[in-house]
Amino acid sequence: MSTALSLAVRDSSTMLRRNLLHARRYPSLTLNILLTPIVLLLLFVYVFGDVMSAGIGGGPADRTAYIGYLVPGILLMTIGATPAGTAISVTMDMTEGIMARFRTMAIHRGSVLIGHVVGSVLQAVAGVLVVGAVAVAVGFRSTDATALEWLAAFGLTVLVAVALSWVAVGLGLASPNAEAASNNAMPLIILPFISSAFVPIDAMPGWFQPIAEYQPFTPLIETLRGLLLGTEIGHSGWLAVAWCLALTALGFFWSRALFNRDPA
Repeated sequence: MSTALSLAVRDSSTMLRRNLLHARRYPSLTLNILLTPIVLLLLFVYVFGDVMSAGIGGGPADRTAYIGYLVPGILLMTIGATPAGTAISVTMDMTEGIMARFRTMAIHRGSVLIGHVVGSVLQAVAGVLVVGAVAVAVGFRSTDATALEWLAAFGLTVLVAVALSWVAVGLGLASPNAEAASNNAMPLIILPFISSAFVPIDAMPGWFQPIAEYQPFTPLIETLRGLLLGTEIGHSGWLAVAWCLALTALGFFWSRALFNRDPA
């Protein structure tokens, strides 16, 4: 048992190094993924910040307060954008025949998928750190958060990254080419825009509020916002964890089934 586990860890580490080297050789995809949340952060802070803050609070414009409201959503948007690159990478491995070769090699079968998932999680966490640094530079502060709340916030970001990475691997395995993989991953990028990332749900039209409320990113954003800013989390915390576990299970079993099927 220990030998099998050590072999699985060794093979997964090898696949992880391969994916990280691939990401280093083609940095344009990572830069494009980071560019969108950074541009949105700067746009909503410096162009729309005063108007949005007055509209949300109902009082005088307070750009600093809106930065605090905005940043948790932007951080989770960064995580949602990262798996798109993972889906494309997996599809390229499939279409170029590398996956078929891995199937014939004496390696732990799951290591191929685990390498992609762990690599995606590391890229997502690195992206959050970069976007977070930009947020601090433009005025974001989280002075009320305790060390335990910071740890919980970090754990939540990792949990979200794991869940979306497994879904992205499944999307990549199911896509016939890189263009299709990119299109199939678009919901992970679009969903934060129709959540509470930019405005509270009660400020949205009544018919649209259930759509924004009962989707995974809203409870995730509200939970992260509560941990970093001390706002009320309520039932969003349990919903966030439940969404992450459900998406992880869905992505894992879906990816495993697609990977283990007979190649065409």
